[in-house]
Amino acid sequence: MSFISILLIAFAMSTDAFAVAVGKGISAQDHRFSHALKTGLLFGVIEGITPVIGWLLGLGTSRFISEWDHWIAFTVLSLLGLRMCWAGFNEEVCEVESDTPAVVQPVWMLCLSAVATSIDALAVGVSLAFVQVNIAVAAVAIGCATTIMVTIGMLLGKKLGCVIGQRAEAVGGIVLIIIGSVILYEHLSGAA
Repeated sequence: MSFISILLIAFAMSTDAFAVAVGKGISAQDHRFSHALKTGLLFGVIEGITPVIGWLLGLGTSRFISEWDHWIAFTVLSLLGLRMCWAGFNEEVCEVESDTPAVVQPVWMLCLSAVATSIDALAVGVSLAFVQVNIAVAAVAIGCATTIMVTIGMLLGKKLGCVIGQRAEAVGGIVLIIIGSVILYEHLSGAA
């Protein structure tokens, strides 16, 4: 897998966390860069760990299904991409009234949000076990991209609103579908 593909996957994986960060940024009391960066780092670390866990799970099964691995990678990435597109275009747009007081979320709630947004990275990690990729590079790229995107989402939350965050998730879904299709095409064209 090329470095460009890894970067595209990394930013695609970060779009759902970005959408959550925009929503959190809308209602945040603290709009300082340091607060946004701490939130970004929390999400980035969790999002960087989950593909490694998925990769280890996939690695254990990859030798048994090596003839179908490209189809599995294509299917997993495409299904995740379709789910992200659906969420980006069909979920209700969140609204925060201006007179609603902002709520400070405890760290454990942020951790739960980070874990929830990293489930797709776990599934992508499984699919990465079926292609040639340096999982350390992929995990660091996913973690860094998520840190950047969450930090930006927190800072711009009040200005951007939830609509932009949701549309970013749909774009990430399209990228995953494209990457899954490229993996399938490269394998099938190499086998022909």
